[in-house]
Amino acid sequence: MLLSVMAGYDRRALFSTRDRQGQFATPLECTLEGKRVGYLGDCGGYLPVEPGVLDLCGQALDVFEHLGCKVESATPDYDLHTLWQSWLTLRFWQTGGALKDRYQDPLKRAMMKPEAQWEVEGGLRLTGYEVFDASVARIAWIKAVDRLFKIYDFLLLPTAQVFPFDAQTHWPREINGHAMDTYHRWMEVVLPATMAGCPALSIPAGFNDQGLPMGLQIIGPRNSDLACLQLAYAYENATSWIENRPSLLLDPEFRNTHRR
Repeated sequence: MLLSVMAGYDRRALFSTRDRQGQFATPLECTLEGKRVGYLGDCGGYLPVEPGVLDLCGQALDVFEHLGCKVESATPDYDLHTLWQSWLTLRFWQTGGALKDRYQDPLKRAMMKPEAQWEVEGGLRLTGYEVFDASVARIAWIKAVDRLFKIYDFLLLPTAQVFPFDAQTHWPREINGHAMDTYHRWMEVVLPATMAGCPALSIPAGFNDQGLPMGLQIIGPRNSDLACLQLAYAYENATSWIENRPSLLLDPEFRNTHRR
């Protein structure tokens, strides 16, 4: 319902589509028999993941089989290190560009956290050709994903590479023995959908022995937002996670106790 309000054409957004926005508020039941789903997992061992993440995600794949989908392991025909480097360059350019005015003011710079300053400094080192090369690499990635969608109707990825961590942890410095070389390397798993411009949403995959949750990304071809919602709706009905493990946020007593 929220998407039905947000979607649609707006002349202030140059690339907004003219799709019928009310479609997202319609019933989401659909037939999934024969839909092909590609599971990317840890992308052929490229992504470091915390033990237990892939186990939970693998168990969730059975639900899609039960819904009539054919689930297969999939691997993109692309060097994912190149994808990371192109994303890093484009992030320096965009995020650093948005923050540079604050950075250039010494008083405001002193109030910026180190990671924000690092983004600006990365942008200051860039050349126009480096931004061009990163854009070319991104286009190549988009084409690689399009090739996958000639085989599969949907792709699946874990939503995270680590389980929720202590709030006092600034950010994970390593995953399963692999050092994280930037403050956002530990969430590299969300880049594939973003860099391809594809719709993605998160569904619960389950909980580990400590009760910590993990999820799966449902990723569809560009402009397939409704189809992603339909698959997620079918999965939700098949798993009933919200009834089996209700969120404390749904408990009025909890909300009253923790209201600020």
